Amino acid sequence: MNIIISNSSMEPIYEQIIRQIKTMIMEKKLLGGTMLPSVRSLSKDLKISALTVKKAYDQLEEQGFIVTVHGKGSFVAEGNQNIMQEAQQKEVEEKLEDAIRTGRSCGMKKEEIRDLFEMILEEE
Repeated sequence: MNIIISNSSMEPIYEQIIRQIKTMIMEKKLLGGTMLPSVRSLSKDLKISALTVKKAYDQLEEQGFIVTVHGKGSFVAEGNQNIMQEAQQKEVEEKLEDAIRTGRSCGMKKEEIRDLFEMILEEE
């Protein structure tokens, strides 16, 4: 599993791990049932604390992306396509809300924000 940690990033290391594993799952680079590296193995590969990896795995499990079987390891959750789509949609909604708040704080009117949104959509 190819996870890249940036020590210069403002994003905490455990969140970098979470984001990258979620992306691999959503892009189907990690399929349901795939075994993830052990906490100890991944921490050794990334040269970080095992507690950091454990925190990332715990949060991924809470969010339904992975399941941990005691004594066997952590695996990508099976059949969680709806969960993943919901998570992606929630992330997009949050980013749009942030953009709208930023626009309003700059004094933009609703119509100006909508026009800008439409213009950006048309550029793709």
